[in-house]
Amino acid sequence: MPQDELILEKREAVAILTFNRPRQMNAISDEMNRVIFPKILKEVNEDKGVRVLIITGTGDSFCAGADVGQLGQAALDGKLQDLLEPGGSPIGGDWVLPLYNLGKPVIAAVNGVAAGGGVSVALLCDIRIASEKAVFNMAFVRRGLIPDCGCSFLLPRLIGSARSFEYLYTGAAVGAQEAVQVGLANRMVPHAKLMEETMSLAAKIAKSPPLALSQLKKALHYSIHNNPEQQLYFETYAQKYLFATEDFKEGMMAFYEKRDPDFKGK
Repeated sequence: MPQDELILEKREAVAILTFNRPRQMNAISDEMNRVIFPKILKEVNEDKGVRVLIITGTGDSFCAGADVGQLGQAALDGKLQDLLEPGGSPIGGDWVLPLYNLGKPVIAAVNGVAAGGGVSVALLCDIRIASEKAVFNMAFVRRGLIPDCGCSFLLPRLIGSARSFEYLYTGAAVGAQEAVQVGLANRMVPHAKLMEETMSLAAKIAKSPPLALSQLKKALHYSIHNNPEQQLYFETYAQKYLFATEDFKEGMMAFYEKRDPDFKGK
């Protein structure tokens, strides 16, 4: 199993997941799609020592989506349709929902080209920090396809439907500066400082109470679908749960004692 196609590194409370196929623009191989990526996400989610996950790429690319070489071979062999038979797994089904629902904050450090499903990987993260060299290439339609791996769900919720239609109808390549302007990326930073800036943000988030962060992530996800009454019910449920945690007590004590809190995730 080519484990080095995805590299997981842990620095104290921050995990860094790096796509490591630079010759293929960090494209997602079949093995990564079905086995390695889901396995790593499960490990990160279950590791109580990890409070924030960063996803980035090696070299000049963030992630180019599906491995075109492998897809092309499957098409030549007449097996491409077999991958998507009715009742089978959706595209990216082994990692898209685990990444979207990961119970911890996830930051994309977009170091270069994010194309196709690589755009989806970035969108599935909670925050996107873009290098000045970052490009979000949405060329699905130029290949005779539609956006997948959650892109058609997430993109209009980030930047609105009208701009999403424009980008996806034309197969646009959006640079870092425009990405920030339209809300596709949170900020643009100098390429040489991408990981430094991202690590700084991750370390700041990692100081927050993990249980509250997990419930906060759920609250924002649910707000996409809930009406105000439903959202109030979830907020009430989450607060009742958090009131009973040691982290809540620590947060209150730290406030009264005028010191920084030390959250334990309990």
